[in-house]
Amino acid sequence: MLSGKKILLGVTGSIAAYKAAHIVRALIKSNAEVKVIMTESACDFITPLTLSTLSKKPVAIEFIKDEESGEWENHVDWGIWADLMLIAPCSANTLSKLVNGNCDNLLLATYLSAKCPVWIAPAMDLDMFAHFSTQENLAKLNENDVYIIEPTSGELASGLEGKGRMEEPEEIHDQIVAHFNPKSNLKGKQIIITGGPTYEAIDPVRFIGNHSSGITGVLLAEACAKRGAQVILVTGPTRFKTSSANIKVIPINSANEMLAAVQANWNECQIGIFSAAVADYRPAQPADQKIKKKTDAITIELVKNPDILAWAGAHKKEDQYLVGFALETENAIENGRGKLARKNLNLLILNSLNDKGAGFGHSTNKVTFIKPNNNLINFELKNKSDVAEDILNEIETDLND
Repeated sequence: MLSGKKILLGVTGSIAAYKAAHIVRALIKSNAEVKVIMTESACDFITPLTLSTLSKKPVAIEFIKDEESGEWENHVDWGIWADLMLIAPCSANTLSKLVNGNCDNLLLATYLSAKCPVWIAPAMDLDMFAHFSTQENLAKLNENDVYIIEPTSGELASGLEGKGRMEEPEEIHDQIVAHFNPKSNLKGKQIIITGGPTYEAIDPVRFIGNHSSGITGVLLAEACAKRGAQVILVTGPTRFKTSSANIKVIPINSANEMLAAVQANWNECQIGIFSAAVADYRPAQPADQKIKKKTDAITIELVKNPDILAWAGAHKKEDQYLVGFALETENAIENGRGKLARKNLNLLILNSLNDKGAGFGHSTNKVTFIKPNNNLINFELKNKSDVAEDILNEIETDLND
């Protein structure tokens, strides 16, 4: 559920610090990567060894790791590393320092350097929690996009009973899972995705192909799986892998093999995202043996490959949603609109090789969405993983309409 996510847990001086062990364990079981920073006072309630053992990583406490060598903990690196920073428990003292920008320990310095969402789970006695200063501090943090995990009511360490008890680790874990896996109307849907190049054999050694890496198809498949979809990824040769249990990979080489896989699965799917860079032509008669270099020139007869996207569009049912990709070097919008209509698409993702940092061989891409009724949505240059999210967001918006 949290595979690949990096969670930075801050632990402060509160009797609820013992719950940090349960939080770490739950996050690790969900395949998150966890690092822990403790304040000095937190060590009075739970040992660094406990949290280090559970997180499988050293726990940081002081700025200086080794006085003799001068080795220090880089709070900036800690803040950049995390996908989410959680301070649990968050004492009244630390809460006040967060609001005022105090920076007298490693945890606070890391908070001031954090580039990710920051969550806090307050833990204190009921009078401390109800105090106007605490409530004002919580309101200020909330106004500045720090997410507050509200404490619950119950028996407190003082013997009193009321609000101030830190939320239970299981609930905190579930809220983190929901944050990274928001509810999606793609959940449970069958989605077929094509990706990568096709290799059209000239002989057993040589082929006709293109520069597609296959990363876009893999990123789309992973993004769909994270939203709860069941994915069939039909991909040409690629070095990129996916390990999600929700993704069935069908590896292919040629356009004809890709067509056969699409024909076998498209009818059972609700959504198709066809991002593959399919070769337009293939050798008419591939040689059975390696062609020897005997002459200065060679002629290879090429025949047209099947149009896989056109086939899917022609066989699309009313309740199916079809996305195609286009790579253009001239008259991009006009050609894209024509492809959208001819191939019966709901959405066309237009790429241009004229944009620096876009297209094959880059980790980034710059795309335009073309939709029916001449609707255009332009995007800036982004990481391809973010482009994948933009595509799924647009699909979900259309499905909600």
